[in-house]
Amino acid sequence: MNRKVVLENLEIHVAHACNLACESCTHFSNQGHKGLVSLEEAEAWMAPWSRRLAPRSLSLLGGEPTLHPRLGDWLRLARRHFPEAVLRIVTNGFFLDRHPDLPRVMLEVGNARLFVSVHHHAPEYMARVQPMLDLALEWRDSLGIRVNFYPSSAWWQRTYKDRGGALEPFDDGDPRASWSHCLSREARQLFEGRLYKCSPLAYLKLEDRHRKLSPAWAPYLAYRPLEPDCPDAELEAFLALQEEPFCGMCPARPETVRIAVPFRSSPRPE
Repeated sequence: MNRKVVLENLEIHVAHACNLACESCTHFSNQGHKGLVSLEEAEAWMAPWSRRLAPRSLSLLGGEPTLHPRLGDWLRLARRHFPEAVLRIVTNGFFLDRHPDLPRVMLEVGNARLFVSVHHHAPEYMARVQPMLDLALEWRDSLGIRVNFYPSSAWWQRTYKDRGGALEPFDDGDPRASWSHCLSREARQLFEGRLYKCSPLAYLKLEDRHRKLSPAWAPYLAYRPLEPDCPDAELEAFLALQEEPFCGMCPARPETVRIAVPFRSSPRPE
């Protein structure tokens, strides 16, 4: 392939673990997943695709990316493979103080931004996260780091049913409507070296490994991601595809929900 295929946004997990447990997380990070993605794994995942894809933005997230002790090296690796992309670190912010060198690395790699997602506005939540929000502002004001804050809880949607811990797909029978309301339409996932349509389909497999899911999920677990050696035409068709039957796992008529304060009992999920 002589030219790279442009896509709006590519996402990759730096960590599967998360310190929060937000109801109906589209990455299933509320289900107690653990683990960090090593730099060696990330190299193997990125290398084949960096020759084929030109994402306008590459989002480093999870889980919670700041749980990774080598987040700065992750940034350098991402920049090496995707030299033109805006590098976005998407974080809940609670552990920014673990990475005092992060601003320096962001300036070093260039075109990098910090996106801090505020998952709740309850007093007990804000009391714990506010020092880190202030730290991000200090990095912005004193060092010129690009920082965006956004209230993700304001548009939170339930993307699967949770029956007392037993997860079920929506199966509303209208994949087009599910796709048209999807908040992850431009969030292709690079997971284990393969390209996935969205985060629910990518990390559903991780959830099934974590705890065996019910037979209701079988049609969605049958999803086949794109291999890095796929033909050019297959790659272009994959990126152009809108709804497909797999979209039916998510609601056709989603509702904005007010989630509980998402604290975990364990402070170190990694």
